[in-house]
Amino acid sequence: MELYRFLAAFVCVLGVASAACAQATTAPPPAPTRDLLILVSIDGFRADYLQRGVTPTLSALAIDGVRSPAGMRPSFPSVTFPNHYTLVTGLYPDHHGVVANTMDDPAITPDSHFTLANFEAVSDGRWWDQGDPLWVSAKDQKVRTATMFWPGSDAPIHGVRPDLWAHFDAALTPDQRVDIVLDWIDLPPAKRPGFVTLYFDQVDDEGHAYGPDSAEVNAAATLVDKALARLVEGLKARGLYDHTNLVIVADHGMAATSPTRVIYLDDYTDASALHLTTAGPVAALRADTPAAEQALIGDHPHMTCWRKADIPARLHYGTNPRIPPIVCLAEVGWMIETHADAAKHPDLPKGQHGYDNADPLMAALFVAHGPAFKRGFVERAAFDNVDVYPLLAALLGMAPRPTDGRLADIADMLVAPPPP
Repeated sequence: MELYRFLAAFVCVLGVASAACAQATTAPPPAPTRDLLILVSIDGFRADYLQRGVTPTLSALAIDGVRSPAGMRPSFPSVTFPNHYTLVTGLYPDHHGVVANTMDDPAITPDSHFTLANFEAVSDGRWWDQGDPLWVSAKDQKVRTATMFWPGSDAPIHGVRPDLWAHFDAALTPDQRVDIVLDWIDLPPAKRPGFVTLYFDQVDDEGHAYGPDSAEVNAAATLVDKALARLVEGLKARGLYDHTNLVIVADHGMAATSPTRVIYLDDYTDASALHLTTAGPVAALRADTPAAEQALIGDHPHMTCWRKADIPARLHYGTNPRIPPIVCLAEVGWMIETHADAAKHPDLPKGQHGYDNADPLMAALFVAHGPAFKRGFVERAAFDNVDVYPLLAALLGMAPRPTDGRLADIADMLVAPPPP
């Protein structure tokens, strides 16, 4: 345990916004006056992975609490950063501004470019300030927050960060992440968070590298499940398990891909006239000439392209200025590229997401357990992930910001009706 207390102190040096964040206590903390809320994300955990028999802790929480066999619908596009930000803002990506994992915004700087690997952009609050994540509104309402990794928490948004936070570090194992969270929970009452996020990326990584039906995905799911068991046992040892609401989600599912299922945009028009912001299951681009644009718009084998104003309304996408003029969506399992870009990375992933959010292969995990939730409750119909934010706000007793979500759509999973 001393190793993990050292790790917690190290995370503080990296950026946790509290001098007391590494304080160690040996006695369990007193029961909180309000139930603790922990939001767990298992990136890329498709809803049906829960049926594989490799996650006993997660399955036990699902059976004893709330589960959604049909899963939770991600927002479009069904990729990581947009959907994680939707979960904590209740806004569609079109409305909170994180419209893709890769995007441009000349209003920030003429050559601004956002990617997951660009730390300077990821930690720049201007990319995130079209939304109000839960930790920002919690600050106004005197609820302390902590994020063990969550897209957006690296940046000051409207000048606010979580009370405790850490820069993303993939080298921290799932167990180490859990132990740091438990150390935060061990803080004195005045410093202890009431809302905590905990993020695991291993299932998504293996899904991309080996495909969703691989032994590697199952092994990653088991690894994360053992970390969840560590969290549960840690809460029980502190007398907090019965005072904790766990909401365990994923951002999207995963589909198998193949190098034989690739659509090349320059088979339809001159590549030199195209400027791609993102490619893959979804391609977003602009065309320099009317002829190039006209050649793409419409239905093609395994792909449909729209002008952004004509994107189907059900996708809730196309009004944000960060979305390029043309958006193309591939059939599930297919990828969109240009020949030149494909030559730069010939080893395509064996699994991918980003497809139509209504497709069952994109359905995300949802499990909830704790004193606020019914026991053994099955949510029969899939629901939209924008509904999670008003649920979290209700569990914290907070007034939510304006949201695209509807708590009424999932309120039947709660023991007591939510406050108006």
